[in-house]
Amino acid sequence: MATVPLISDDAASAEVLAVFDDIRTTRDTDFINNFWRALANDPVLLAATWDRLKVAMGPGTLDPLVKEMIYIAVSTANGCEYCVHSHTAAASAKGMTSDQHGELLSVIGMAMQTNGLVTGLQVPVDDAFRKVHT
Repeated sequence: MATVPLISDDAASAEVLAVFDDIRTTRDTDFINNFWRALANDPVLLAATWDRLKVAMGPGTLDPLVKEMIYIAVSTANGCEYCVHSHTAAASAKGMTSDQHGELLSVIGMAMQTNGLVTGLQVPVDDAFRKVHT
């Protein structure tokens, strides 16, 4: 159960409806998910989050499917059930196969295991890994 009301279109302010309309247009859907409906309790936060998400998940050098798979990995690490489900659905809609999903979960599991080991062992970072990305 949400800790705030999920704002329906009928209860939404003009400011919120403008964001909902942009979500519908950008995503080519009539569906506004519960995340956006919960954020609609704070129209400024709703608009700011949507604007940042459009940039991060919009066209760029990373393939849209790769972006969704990264979102799944981070959501898994952060324990966000909602985000794991919503971005798995989005990745599937963008063509993620069952084999790719299984491989992604394998990588996530391995990263979580090795992250735990290296953190517990406090392994110093190799100088070769400290190079600045250019």
